[in-house]
Amino acid sequence: MTTETPDVDPGLPEDLDLDRLHAQQHEDEPHESGYRGRLNWLRAGVLGANDGVVSTAGIVMGVAGATTDRGTILIAGVAGLVAGALSMAAGEYVSVSTQRDSELALLEKERGELRDEPAEELEELAGLYVAKGLSEDLALQVAQQLTEHDALGAHAEAELGIDPHDITNPWSAAFASMVAFILGALLPLLTITLFGSGARVPVTVVSVAVALALTGWASARMSDGPPTRAVLRNVAGGLLAMGITFAIGNVVGTWV
Repeated sequence: MTTETPDVDPGLPEDLDLDRLHAQQHEDEPHESGYRGRLNWLRAGVLGANDGVVSTAGIVMGVAGATTDRGTILIAGVAGLVAGALSMAAGEYVSVSTQRDSELALLEKERGELRDEPAEELEELAGLYVAKGLSEDLALQVAQQLTEHDALGAHAEAELGIDPHDITNPWSAAFASMVAFILGALLPLLTITLFGSGARVPVTVVSVAVALALTGWASARMSDGPPTRAVLRNVAGGLLAMGITFAIGNVVGTWV
């Protein structure tokens, strides 16, 4: 009497515990629900802080090039801070709202197709998995199981690249951008007004360079890009903007 041994996939380790696969995740890779929304929120915050530093530094440096009057520099800086924060929030809200409306419209269309043409949608989903390298039989099995588990989620992710359970909130993005812009703008505004006329410009330049290095590093970390290149690019752009506006302010100040 012979006993049959179960077939083992040669491409998988023999000691692989299939019952625990759902719990095995790389610690440095995000898998939790809502990650996409939080990432967008963080990116909006970093970009808002970066814009706040650069734009406000440009304004106050330009005015400092034209005059040494602390009150004039402060008024210009505060006006730039308020206008920039509101503009950043409004722009982020409009942009994310447009994206959200588009995603919701696509999801509603997909719901209708799943309701009216379930067989065709199943074939379409299986075809997408075949295009990714699965055999036709396996692709059909995967499509059937995913459809039974969460039809809209499976089809939306495979066909549209959208997670219906993680739609970006425009209000959170707008608020993050506004607050981050204000925090970023406060740095050059405070350094240019709190220090004396002899030290305000160099102190502002150094503090802005450090802040831009931090925001460049943060943006690189979130996008898994090279941090050195991002930091150098960010700092160089900010220093160039401050240098140009200071020179223009200096020239204009001699004429007025």
